[in-house]
Order: sequence, then structure tokens, then C-alpha cells
Amino acid sequence: MCNRNPIHCIVPPYITEHLAQSEDPQIRAEAIASLAAAEEIRDSRSVFPITPGLVVREAVSSQRCREVYDAHQTGQFPGELVRSEGEAPIDDVAVNEAYDFSGDAYDFYNQVFQRNSLDDKGMVLISSVHAHPRDNALWNGRQITYGDGDGRIFQRFTRALDVVGHEFTHGVQTFTSNLRYQNQSGALNEHFSDVFGVLIRQWKNCQTAADASWLIGAEILVPVETPAIRRGIRDMENPGTAYDDPDMGEDPQPDHMRDLYRGNRDRGGVHINSGIPNRAFVLTAKALEEYAWERAGQIWYKTMLTLHRDSQFVDCARRTVQVAITDYGAETAEVVRAGWDAVGIAV
Repeated sequence: MCNRNPIHCIVPPYITEHLAQSEDPQIRAEAIASLAAAEEIRDSRSVFPITPGLVVREAVSSQRCREVYDAHQTGQFPGELVRSEGEAPIDDVAVNEAYDFSGDAYDFYNQVFQRNSLDDKGMVLISSVHAHPRDNALWNGRQITYGDGDGRIFQRFTRALDVVGHEFTHGVQTFTSNLRYQNQSGALNEHFSDVFGVLIRQWKNCQTAADASWLIGAEILVPVETPAIRRGIRDMENPGTAYDDPDMGEDPQPDHMRDLYRGNRDRGGVHINSGIPNRAFVLTAKALEEYAWERAGQIWYKTMLTLHRDSQFVDCARRTVQVAITDYGAETAEVVRAGWDAVGIAV
């Protein structure tokens, strides 16, 4: 995969690359098309680079301002405007899901963290559905796009609130720490999007950390006869166990620093290694025995805002402990410290 002008996709490149080797010609063709489409998007970003603050469309008030477009199965974005803020649902489930779930993501950040949209200045939330590539959802620096899936491996990507929240959070990061999308800083970028994508879903469903699922993307996968082989695209609580599927391959995520991926795939393991901090967060949230968006979520949110572009796992761990001490005291800080220690990061 190209290393310039990264786009932020929910489906990791190593899954798509494995699908491109499938014995099923339809799955193989769709994966090859997805890889080509991703390259086209990167090429367009090299011509029109994205700089935070240059492409912001501010809303006229501090309220939600959503626009949903139909890309008509193309990679030309945003496409045709089909639903704007305050308009009634239309006869297109993907449009309505993108509208509703982007509203849930906005409400979560606004009510839990007092944040006004992606840039905290009322940025218009732009979504494009029926997008190409079909087998992914992504933040391209300006907006979020959602494919319809191939019907064999993936269903439409607007089905999952955690997927919408994940991409929404990539947008938030663009205007905050903007973590460099490579190696450990890139894995932290993916980590924060997983954390807040799942927290948005748990908040919407009013689920405690103990009762909630920690799977990412379960709703976008086509069900199979043996559900255990295709549970999600990531499992935050038990990295490396989300899938073991003939077409998707085997989940490569490590759950401890001793198994940190050090190769060049996946931009140095941005999706692969995110499993390590993901597990640290889950262990912390469950040990606090409450809603995960409360102390754990608040600590991680403040940390996300204050990291620098090249922050490493240990920087993130140290910052979470510092925030915990300042905001909640030594006892909470020890819980946070124990979560990181369990994945091999001593603070």
C-alpha cells in the first residue's frame, strides 16, 4: 500500500490483500477494485492535500449540521446531496443510517466532552453513501465515505454505529493530536478511533464496560454458518481473536508488547499493533466497574487531545496516568497503570 497521503479505513489493508487472493472470483475482484480505489483516493490527495483548517465548513450554530450524499457507486465525492440537517428520512436505509449515526457521534462528543463537531467549531458533518470502494468506510481528510459491501464478506458499512464513530474520531484527531499515520503513532491513531467508536455505541445503548461487547465491525460482516470464525474485524478485549476465516485470513493483532509487529505492512502495523493499547483500555475500563465513557473515556479523551504527532505507546501510557492522577487521584491512576502493565508497557 502507498505510504503518502494516508486515508483512514476501517478495514485494514491486510484483510483486503488477503481477500484479493480468494478462490471466490467475486470476492477477489471486489478486493482488487478496493485496492485500486484506495490508490486513486491517495493520488487525489497528493494533488489536493488536506490541511486541517483549510477545508472546514462551519455550521451556522452550535447544533448538529449534517449532510448526506449519494456517490452512486463512484469514487467522486461527495456526490449528490440527498438529505440535510432537519430533513425527514428518505427511502434509502444507508442514507438514514449515516444521518442518524453521525448525529449519535456528534451528540456523544458534545454531551460527554462538550465538543462541537470534529473541529470543535461546528464543522459540517459530510457523509457519502453508496461509495466506491464498496468494501470499506473511510475518512479522507474532508468527510466520511461508506461502501455498500460485496454481499459475500461485507454488508453496508453504515450498519454499525461503532464504524461510524470510528471514522468520526479520525476526523476529530485531524483537528487535535493528528497522530502521524505510521508505526506506533499510527497505531495510537487507530486505537483512539476504536476506543471512541465503541464508546459511542456503548453510550447509545447505555451499556457498562462489563456488559458491553468490545468487538469492532461485527454488524458489517455477512453472517456465516460458523460464527466464531468471523466475529468482527477487531476484538479490543482479546486482540488476535476477531476472525480466522478462509477469505479474510487470520487476525494478526498482538495483545502484548512482546509480540509487537515490527514489519512494513499496514504502514508499520497501524491496525495490527493497535490491539495492544486497545486491550490496555478495556482492562482499565472494566477494572473501574462503571460506564467506560466516564473516568476511562475522559482520561483517554484528554490524552488524545494533548499527544504530539510522533507519540509512542509509552507516551500515551504516561499521559493517561498523569491525567488520571490530576483528575481522579492516585487510586484511579493505579488502575490505569495496571492496564498498561498488563500489555507490557511499564509506566
